[in-house]
Amino acid sequence: MLPFANMSSDPEQEFFADGIAEDVITALSRYPSLFVIACNSSFTYKSRAVDVKEVGRELGVRYVLEGSLRKSGNHIRVTAQLVEAETGKHVWADRYDRDLADIFAVQDEITEAVTTAVAPAIAYAERHRAARRSPDSHDTWSAYQRGLWHLSKATPEDNKAAQQCFRESIALDANFSGGQSGLALAQMQESGLFATRPVAEARISIKTLALRAVASDEGDAEAHACLSWALNFDGDYDGALAEARRALTISPNLASAHRALGTTLIFSGEPRQGLVALQTSIRLDPRDPLLPWHLNRVAIAHYFVRDYEAAIDTARRVIRLYPDFPLIYRWLAAALGQTGRVDEARDALNKAIAIGSGSFDMYVRARVPWHRAEDYEHMLEGLRKAGWREE
Repeated sequence: MLPFANMSSDPEQEFFADGIAEDVITALSRYPSLFVIACNSSFTYKSRAVDVKEVGRELGVRYVLEGSLRKSGNHIRVTAQLVEAETGKHVWADRYDRDLADIFAVQDEITEAVTTAVAPAIAYAERHRAARRSPDSHDTWSAYQRGLWHLSKATPEDNKAAQQCFRESIALDANFSGGQSGLALAQMQESGLFATRPVAEARISIKTLALRAVASDEGDAEAHACLSWALNFDGDYDGALAEARRALTISPNLASAHRALGTTLIFSGEPRQGLVALQTSIRLDPRDPLLPWHLNRVAIAHYFVRDYEAAIDTARRVIRLYPDFPLIYRWLAAALGQTGRVDEARDALNKAIAIGSGSFDMYVRARVPWHRAEDYEHMLEGLRKAGWREE
């Protein structure tokens, strides 16, 4: 990140511009997936006309964040832009207008806004960058990013490709925690979405991989978030909550940690609190390619608190955006059944079975480890009202 340029006539704003840049560097450095150059190095470019491509080569970075500050009276405008150093392409840009009532509060507010926007933008750009590269030209990081790209497609074929990419990244560097976490998440998708890996087998493998990820890097917030997912998948709510909170201690604005926290709260009997955490995660990363998963859990949270209309509205939103996502139809059918709309409920039930027969059987014929008995019975109650009959 380059120092922000002071474009105002007030030299005192130089300190404010530097403070924002320093705080953003500190905040971004908490994201384990980012390699962030320290202030001492990046500030050597202060007050110099620089070429972004040259900066990228000299510092060994793929993205450069730059910005400026203007002041007029008691009003400031901060602009920031993220540039891919190799191509000069703009990845993200935004503008922040604030009144200087409390300069430190404004500095904190702008720092948080920039940080929470930049991290997902880089993740999005990296996935697509990896997808453009030849599969034969992977290094550890590229193999990992290509795995994430395949994982986001959420098809059985892409899941297999994702697992191969994550295994490649582990083979290239056994101490890279991202490869272990990625493989754990891919196996979770394989079992929880496609039902092509038995839950009893998956819960052991996923937990083992997540524990290896944390052991590889105790300071990796994403690894702790992954372990939270694995422990919740295993039905260990206390352990999952502890790991999610550990991840948030390391990286307070990490979207995946808020998702892990929200998911466990929902399934452990605190759906209202879980809903808040999930909504925070969506705000932090609105373009997450796994958004249908997160919205599906939002619908579940509404269902568990018996706000069936909100569950129906959320389910229909998911279906409009992702009509082939199979898990959501089951919750739509149950919620419609609870409201007495039998014909609509039966239609949703038929689609739940037709689109994802394997996952429907897995979740309905027996209780998965992360569903409490009372929540499982509550789901079955809605499905029975929708016309489902045990055979």
